[in-house]
Amino acid sequence: MRTTALRRTALAASAATLALLATACGGSSDGGDKGGDGKTAQAEKTPSAAPAKALTAAELEKAALAQADVKSGKVSKVAAKDDVAQDKAKAEDPACAPLTYLMVGSYVGKPAASVKRTYVGDPKKPAAGASAEEKLMAGLDRAKVIETLASYDNGGAEQAMKDLKAAAQKCAGGFSYTVTGTKSEYEKVATTQAPAGGDDALALTLTMAADGVKAPVKAVVVRKGATLAYFPAVNLAAAATGKDFDFPAELVQAQLGKLK
Repeated sequence: MRTTALRRTALAASAATLALLATACGGSSDGGDKGGDGKTAQAEKTPSAAPAKALTAAELEKAALAQADVKSGKVSKVAAKDDVAQDKAKAEDPACAPLTYLMVGSYVGKPAASVKRTYVGDPKKPAAGASAEEKLMAGLDRAKVIETLASYDNGGAEQAMKDLKAAAQKCAGGFSYTVTGTKSEYEKVATTQAPAGGDDALALTLTMAADGVKAPVKAVVVRKGATLAYFPAVNLAAAATGKDFDFPAELVQAQLGKLK
């Protein structure tokens, strides 16, 4: 069983998003993610009187999530060597390209500036008398997120949201993409209830297929003014077992609170 779980985890982690986040897998803590799966009230769409101005890279750096903004887990900058550039991800169906960019931790369209962060939640503590495999799975059972903050000129943020929503509809029956020769496949894209607090929002649960295991991957994208915050999230225990996991909704609210 342990060998099988590890093998499934490794194969599921072949997706670019999982591969990036899996590097922060060690350590333990008493805390755990207690957020829901993004199923808070539907975000209200509040049109602006005039197009919002794009934030600069320096402004995005100040607005991006920091360690002090989270109650548990770890926030870090993304190393340049671990970043997946938009042009490295190729969707099999061009209509699904926006979802592809979301899944690899990139952005949709051409923002004026962007910054990235990773978040790794605290693992769960194994139960007393847990087996070696149960201890391993407890250590893997935590949310891992790539946050991309991207700010756009000339209505680009609104257009990127439209493109994402259109892709979620067109590719609801599944899609696939390749990053540096590695193919990732998703069998289903389901739109769920998006979080409140922004000018627009989208929440998705995607079903990834790897080695006979169908595993959930979750994502939330919120817009505030001319800035989009992308939050693709995985859980390696869920990738190994196919079980559901909670999206760390507190990250979205913390980030919205820092965007003006």
